[in-house]
Amino acid sequence: MYPPLLRSVLVLGLISFAFMIVDRSTDWLQPLRYGTEYLSKPFYWALEVPKRIEQWGVDTFASKTDLINENHSLRQERLIYRGRLQRMSELAAENLRLLQLLNASKSVMESVILTQVIGNSHVPQRHTITIDRGATDGSFIGQPVLDAEGLMGQVITVYDTHSEVLLISDASHALPVKVLRNGVRSIAEGTSDFNRLTLRFVPPTSDIELGDQLVSSGLGGRFPAGYPVGQISLIEKTTESEFMSIEVEPFALLNRSTHLLLVFASGSRERIGVE
Repeated sequence: MYPPLLRSVLVLGLISFAFMIVDRSTDWLQPLRYGTEYLSKPFYWALEVPKRIEQWGVDTFASKTDLINENHSLRQERLIYRGRLQRMSELAAENLRLLQLLNASKSVMESVILTQVIGNSHVPQRHTITIDRGATDGSFIGQPVLDAEGLMGQVITVYDTHSEVLLISDASHALPVKVLRNGVRSIAEGTSDFNRLTLRFVPPTSDIELGDQLVSSGLGGRFPAGYPVGQISLIEKTTESEFMSIEVEPFALLNRSTHLLLVFASGSRERIGVE
């Protein structure tokens, strides 16, 4: 009388209706319902796996990107603060000797901007680097350049968007320095060796010892006084010369630093120009 498919649908519908009545009015089917839910949990879990993987990827890579950005920001802040604190030891010594801490502390407050090394000299004997700051950023010839440890060199050529820096290790570079311990002055010259400078015309009677720290003396007006330069690593006295042979190990990582500071001394921004 009825097609087989229709009969099957009617029978299943009656059975389902009967189960609904029994489930609503009694607790007979509760164990069956719990068992069905227990058996279906793996299927639900399997369906959630792609979503969980997607969420894990979003959380992992988003967190990594945030950490990279935060690390980059902290490194920049650390470089700026270390650059400004480099002269504290020189100021303390100056305070003990001259009791001019107030005037000396004013000279510390130069402004600085961050810059990055974008090129090196292709000539091994020529110690120069190229940085990504130029005339549009206020860079000027003779501007001091620091890394996180000490003096790197000075700007010698300025273009609109970049500049060339002569490192203190270049054989043509000479830097007025003084011994932090006692104020003895000298000239530190480059040797075309990133790890060695020499002191010029130092007589044997000078009070200079191994390990003495050198800072810029400020003479000549090119470099502000008090920036770390290096420490005495070798002293030799010979009868063949009236001067001692003295070597200095630079504090700055001349062939390794990539993020540097350009120093603007008080009033220097008004004198900015390209020579």
